Amino acid sequence: MISGRTKAFALFGSPVSIRFPRHAQRVLRRARARLRLPVPRRRPSAIGAAVAGARAMGFAGFNVTMPCKAAVIEHLDELSPAARLMGAVNTVKREGDRLIGHNTDGAGLLRSVAERGFAVAGADVAVIGAGGAGSAVYTQAALDGAGRVSVFKRANASFGPTSQKIAALSERTGVNLTLADVADEAALERAVREADIVVDATRVGMAPLESQSNVREEWLRPGQAVVDTVYHPRETELLALAARAGPPRSTGSECSLWQAAIAEEIWLDVAMPVDRVREAVFGG
Repeated sequence: MISGRTKAFALFGSPVSIRFPRHAQRVLRRARARLRLPVPRRRPSAIGAAVAGARAMGFAGFNVTMPCKAAVIEHLDELSPAARLMGAVNTVKREGDRLIGHNTDGAGLLRSVAERGFAVAGADVAVIGAGGAGSAVYTQAALDGAGRVSVFKRANASFGPTSQKIAALSERTGVNLTLADVADEAALERAVREADIVVDATRVGMAPLESQSNVREEWLRPGQAVVDTVYHPRETELLALAARAGPPRSTGSECSLWQAAIAEEIWLDVAMPVDRVREAVFGG
Protein backbone atom coordinates (compact mmCIF):
# COMPACT_ATOMS: atom_id res chain seq x y z
CA MET A 1 0.00 0.00 0.00
CA ILE A 2 1.42 3.38 -1.01
CA SER A 3 1.48 6.00 1.75
CA GLY A 4 3.33 9.20 2.62
CA ARG A 5 6.16 7.08 3.99
CA THR A 6 6.60 4.89 0.92
CA LYS A 7 10.11 5.10 -0.52
CA ALA A 8 10.37 5.58 -4.26
CA PHE A 9 13.07 3.97 -6.43
CA ALA A 10 13.72 4.19 -10.17
CA LEU A 11 15.45 2.38 -12.99
CA PHE A 12 17.34 4.43 -15.59
CA GLY A 13 18.47 2.94 -18.90
CA SER A 14 17.54 2.44 -22.53
CA PRO A 15 15.82 0.31 -23.57
CA VAL A 16 14.21 -0.85 -20.35
CA SER A 17 11.80 -3.74 -20.25
CA ILE A 18 10.35 -4.79 -16.90
CA ARG A 19 8.99 -8.31 -16.75
CA PHE A 20 8.59 -8.91 -13.03
CA PRO A 21 5.75 -11.30 -12.09
CA ARG A 22 3.06 -9.88 -9.83
CA HIS A 23 3.39 -12.81 -7.44
CA ALA A 24 7.10 -11.99 -7.09
CA GLN A 25 6.18 -8.37 -6.33
CA ARG A 26 3.86 -9.59 -3.56
CA VAL A 27 6.75 -11.57 -2.05
CA LEU A 28 8.88 -8.44 -1.93
CA ARG A 29 6.07 -6.35 -0.41
CA ARG A 30 5.56 -8.92 2.34
CA ALA A 31 9.30 -8.72 2.99
CA ARG A 32 8.99 -4.91 3.42
CA ALA A 33 10.90 -4.15 0.23
CA ARG A 34 9.79 -1.21 -1.90
CA LEU A 35 8.99 -1.66 -5.56
CA ARG A 36 11.19 0.10 -8.05
CA LEU A 37 9.53 2.46 -10.49
CA PRO A 38 10.71 1.99 -14.10
CA VAL A 39 11.71 5.12 -15.97
CA PRO A 40 12.36 3.71 -19.46
CA ARG A 41 14.32 4.97 -22.44
CA ARG A 42 16.80 7.26 -20.70
CA ARG A 43 19.85 7.75 -22.92
CA PRO A 44 23.30 8.82 -21.66
CA SER A 45 22.73 12.42 -22.80
CA ALA A 46 19.57 12.59 -20.66
CA ILE A 47 20.86 10.86 -17.52
CA GLY A 48 21.79 14.17 -15.89
CA ALA A 49 18.20 15.37 -16.11
CA ALA A 50 16.97 12.02 -14.81
CA VAL A 51 19.28 12.21 -11.78
CA ALA A 52 18.28 15.82 -11.12
CA GLY A 53 14.65 14.73 -11.20
CA ALA A 54 15.35 11.91 -8.75
CA ARG A 55 17.03 14.40 -6.41
CA ALA A 56 14.16 16.88 -6.64
CA MET A 57 11.51 14.20 -6.06
CA GLY A 58 13.33 12.73 -3.07
CA PHE A 59 13.87 9.26 -4.52
CA ALA A 60 15.59 7.00 -2.00
CA GLY A 61 17.70 5.44 -4.74
CA PHE A 62 17.75 4.05 -8.24
CA ASN A 63 19.26 1.38 -10.43
CA VAL A 64 21.19 2.24 -13.58
CA THR A 65 21.52 -0.05 -16.57
CA MET A 66 23.06 0.24 -20.01
CA PRO A 67 23.97 2.56 -21.59
CA CYS A 68 24.07 4.91 -18.59
CA LYS A 69 26.37 3.14 -16.11
CA ALA A 70 29.39 5.31 -16.88
CA ALA A 71 27.55 8.49 -17.88
CA VAL A 72 25.77 8.72 -14.53
CA ILE A 73 29.00 9.05 -12.53
CA GLU A 74 29.55 12.79 -13.11
CA HIS A 75 26.09 13.48 -11.67
CA LEU A 76 26.74 11.71 -8.34
CA ASP A 77 28.37 12.99 -5.16
CA GLU A 78 30.46 9.96 -4.22
CA LEU A 79 31.39 6.47 -5.42
CA SER A 80 32.09 3.24 -3.57
CA PRO A 81 35.63 1.88 -4.01
CA ALA A 82 34.38 -0.85 -6.36
CA ALA A 83 32.36 1.57 -8.52
CA ARG A 84 35.34 3.94 -8.74
CA LEU A 85 37.67 1.17 -9.90
CA MET A 86 35.13 -0.24 -12.37
CA GLY A 87 34.21 3.17 -13.75
CA ALA A 88 30.56 2.12 -13.72
CA VAL A 89 27.56 2.41 -11.41
CA ASN A 90 24.43 0.26 -11.32
CA THR A 91 22.99 1.20 -7.91
CA VAL A 92 22.61 4.63 -6.32
CA LYS A 93 21.57 5.31 -2.73
CA ARG A 94 20.44 8.63 -1.31
CA GLU A 95 22.16 9.49 1.97
CA GLY A 96 20.83 12.81 3.21
CA ASP A 97 21.25 15.15 0.25
CA ARG A 98 24.04 13.09 -1.30
CA LEU A 99 23.77 10.43 -4.00
CA ILE A 100 26.26 7.58 -3.56
CA GLY A 101 27.07 5.29 -6.49
CA HIS A 102 27.73 1.57 -6.06
CA ASN A 103 28.30 -1.36 -8.40
CA THR A 104 26.79 -4.74 -7.47
CA ASP A 105 27.55 -6.51 -10.77
CA GLY A 106 30.73 -8.28 -9.67
CA ALA A 107 29.61 -8.73 -6.08
CA GLY A 108 26.32 -10.31 -7.20
CA LEU A 109 28.07 -12.81 -9.44
CA LEU A 110 30.55 -13.77 -6.75
CA ARG A 111 27.73 -14.04 -4.17
CA SER A 112 26.05 -16.59 -6.45
CA VAL A 113 29.33 -18.53 -6.44
CA ALA A 114 29.65 -18.28 -2.65
CA GLU A 115 26.12 -19.67 -2.35
CA ARG A 116 27.51 -22.86 -3.88
CA GLY A 117 30.30 -23.09 -1.34
CA PHE A 118 33.13 -21.39 -3.25
CA ALA A 119 35.05 -18.67 -1.41
CA VAL A 120 36.70 -16.05 -3.60
CA ALA A 121 39.48 -15.23 -1.12
CA GLY A 122 42.57 -17.13 -2.19
CA ALA A 123 40.83 -18.70 -5.19
CA ASP A 124 42.21 -19.05 -8.70
CA VAL A 125 39.73 -17.25 -10.99
CA ALA A 126 39.55 -17.33 -14.80
CA VAL A 127 37.49 -14.57 -16.42
CA ILE A 128 36.69 -14.64 -20.14
CA GLY A 129 35.72 -11.20 -21.35
CA ALA A 130 36.84 -7.79 -20.09
CA GLY A 131 33.89 -5.57 -21.03
CA GLY A 132 31.42 -4.22 -18.49
CA ALA A 133 30.54 -7.56 -16.92
CA GLY A 134 34.04 -8.99 -17.11
CA SER A 135 35.60 -5.83 -15.67
CA ALA A 136 33.15 -5.92 -12.76
CA VAL A 137 34.02 -9.56 -12.04
CA TYR A 138 37.80 -9.31 -12.14
CA THR A 139 37.78 -6.05 -10.16
CA GLN A 140 35.53 -7.47 -7.44
CA ALA A 141 37.54 -10.71 -7.33
CA ALA A 142 40.71 -8.67 -6.74
CA LEU A 143 39.01 -6.57 -4.05
CA ASP A 144 37.80 -9.77 -2.38
CA GLY A 145 41.34 -11.17 -2.21
CA ALA A 146 41.44 -13.80 -4.95
CA GLY A 147 44.73 -15.65 -5.16
CA ARG A 148 45.08 -15.20 -8.92
CA VAL A 149 42.86 -13.75 -11.63
CA SER A 150 43.49 -14.67 -15.28
CA VAL A 151 41.58 -12.43 -17.69
CA PHE A 152 41.09 -13.16 -21.40
CA LYS A 153 39.79 -10.81 -24.09
CA ARG A 154 40.06 -10.21 -27.81
CA ALA A 155 43.26 -8.53 -28.98
CA ASN A 156 41.51 -5.44 -30.34
CA ALA A 157 42.07 -1.70 -29.88
CA SER A 158 41.08 -1.81 -26.20
CA PHE A 159 43.58 -4.54 -25.32
CA GLY A 160 46.35 -2.10 -24.41
CA PRO A 161 44.24 0.16 -22.16
CA THR A 162 42.71 -2.91 -20.52
CA SER A 163 46.18 -4.30 -19.84
CA GLN A 164 47.16 -1.04 -18.16
CA LYS A 165 43.98 -1.03 -16.09
CA ILE A 166 44.57 -4.61 -14.94
CA ALA A 167 48.21 -3.87 -14.08
CA ALA A 168 47.14 -0.88 -11.96
CA LEU A 169 44.49 -2.97 -10.20
CA SER A 170 47.07 -5.68 -9.49
CA GLU A 171 49.42 -3.13 -7.97
CA ARG A 172 46.66 -1.58 -5.87
CA THR A 173 45.28 -4.86 -4.49
CA GLY A 174 48.39 -7.04 -4.44
CA VAL A 175 46.50 -9.73 -6.37
CA ASN A 176 48.19 -11.44 -9.32
CA LEU A 177 46.08 -10.33 -12.32
CA THR A 178 47.10 -11.12 -15.89
CA LEU A 179 45.59 -10.40 -19.30
CA ALA A 180 45.90 -12.65 -22.36
CA ASP A 181 44.41 -12.92 -25.82
CA VAL A 182 41.34 -15.16 -25.78
CA ALA A 183 42.57 -16.57 -29.11
CA ASP A 184 45.54 -18.10 -27.26
CA GLU A 185 43.79 -21.43 -26.73
CA ALA A 186 46.72 -23.05 -24.91
CA ALA A 187 46.81 -20.26 -22.32
CA LEU A 188 43.02 -20.30 -21.98
CA GLU A 189 42.95 -24.07 -21.51
CA ARG A 190 45.66 -23.92 -18.85
CA ALA A 191 43.88 -21.14 -16.95
CA VAL A 192 40.50 -22.90 -17.05
CA ARG A 193 41.94 -26.25 -15.96
CA GLU A 194 43.73 -24.62 -13.01
CA ALA A 195 40.87 -22.33 -11.98
CA ASP A 196 38.61 -22.79 -8.96
CA ILE A 197 36.08 -20.39 -10.48
CA VAL A 198 35.50 -20.02 -14.25
CA VAL A 199 33.45 -17.05 -15.48
CA ASP A 200 32.40 -16.38 -19.06
CA ALA A 201 31.40 -12.72 -19.32
CA THR A 202 31.06 -12.56 -23.11
CA ARG A 203 28.09 -12.74 -25.48
CA VAL A 204 29.03 -16.27 -26.55
CA GLY A 205 26.06 -18.47 -25.70
CA MET A 206 23.55 -15.72 -26.49
CA ALA A 207 21.74 -15.49 -29.84
CA PRO A 208 23.01 -15.92 -32.49
CA LEU A 209 25.86 -17.78 -30.73
CA GLU A 210 23.71 -20.20 -28.72
CA SER A 211 25.55 -23.32 -29.88
CA GLN A 212 29.02 -21.97 -29.05
CA SER A 213 31.25 -21.97 -25.98
CA ASN A 214 34.62 -20.39 -25.28
CA VAL A 215 35.46 -23.39 -23.09
CA ARG A 216 35.75 -27.06 -24.01
CA GLU A 217 34.13 -29.75 -21.89
CA GLU A 218 37.41 -31.59 -21.28
CA TRP A 219 38.90 -28.48 -19.64
CA LEU A 220 36.29 -28.60 -16.87
CA ARG A 221 36.31 -30.78 -13.78
CA PRO A 222 34.35 -31.42 -10.59
CA GLY A 223 35.45 -29.09 -7.83
CA GLN A 224 35.16 -25.96 -9.97
CA ALA A 225 32.41 -23.35 -10.08
CA VAL A 226 31.33 -22.33 -13.59
CA VAL A 227 29.41 -19.12 -14.24
CA ASP A 228 27.92 -17.73 -17.44
CA THR A 229 26.68 -14.13 -17.35
CA VAL A 230 24.29 -14.72 -20.27
CA TYR A 231 20.74 -14.86 -18.88
CA HIS A 232 18.91 -15.92 -22.05
CA PRO A 233 18.92 -18.77 -22.73
CA ARG A 234 19.06 -19.72 -19.08
CA GLU A 235 21.21 -22.77 -19.88
CA THR A 236 23.94 -21.83 -22.32
CA GLU A 237 26.23 -24.22 -24.14
CA LEU A 238 28.92 -23.60 -21.50
CA LEU A 239 26.54 -24.52 -18.69
CA ALA A 240 25.43 -27.62 -20.58
CA LEU A 241 29.08 -28.68 -20.89
CA ALA A 242 29.61 -28.02 -17.18
CA ALA A 243 26.57 -30.15 -16.33
CA ARG A 244 28.18 -33.10 -18.09
CA ALA A 245 31.64 -32.43 -16.66
CA GLY A 246 30.42 -32.10 -13.09
CA PRO A 247 31.13 -28.55 -11.76
CA PRO A 248 28.40 -26.56 -9.96
CA ARG A 249 26.93 -23.89 -12.24
CA SER A 250 25.52 -20.38 -11.86
CA THR A 251 23.34 -18.83 -14.55
CA GLY A 252 23.16 -15.21 -15.59
CA SER A 253 19.69 -15.03 -14.05
CA GLU A 254 21.02 -16.15 -10.68
CA CYS A 255 23.79 -13.55 -10.87
CA SER A 256 21.15 -10.89 -11.59
CA LEU A 257 19.11 -12.06 -8.61
CA TRP A 258 22.08 -11.59 -6.28
CA GLN A 259 22.93 -8.22 -7.86
CA ALA A 260 19.38 -7.12 -7.01
CA ALA A 261 19.65 -8.59 -3.51
CA ILE A 262 22.81 -6.59 -2.78
CA ALA A 263 21.13 -3.44 -4.13
CA GLU A 264 18.25 -4.04 -1.70
CA GLU A 265 20.78 -4.38 1.12
CA ILE A 266 22.38 -1.08 0.13
CA TRP A 267 19.06 0.74 -0.12
CA LEU A 268 17.11 -0.73 2.79
CA ASP A 269 19.74 -2.18 5.13
CA VAL A 270 17.83 -5.48 5.14
CA ALA A 271 18.50 -8.81 3.45
CA MET A 272 16.27 -9.76 0.54
CA PRO A 273 14.56 -13.15 1.07
CA VAL A 274 16.49 -14.59 -1.86
CA ASP A 275 15.06 -18.12 -1.69
CA ARG A 276 11.48 -16.82 -1.73
CA VAL A 277 12.17 -14.42 -4.60
CA ARG A 278 13.98 -17.14 -6.54
CA GLU A 279 10.96 -19.43 -6.17
CA ALA A 280 8.56 -16.66 -7.20
CA VAL A 281 10.56 -15.49 -10.21
CA PHE A 282 12.24 -18.67 -11.46
CA GLY A 283 10.18 -21.41 -9.89
CA GLY A 284 13.06 -22.65 -7.70
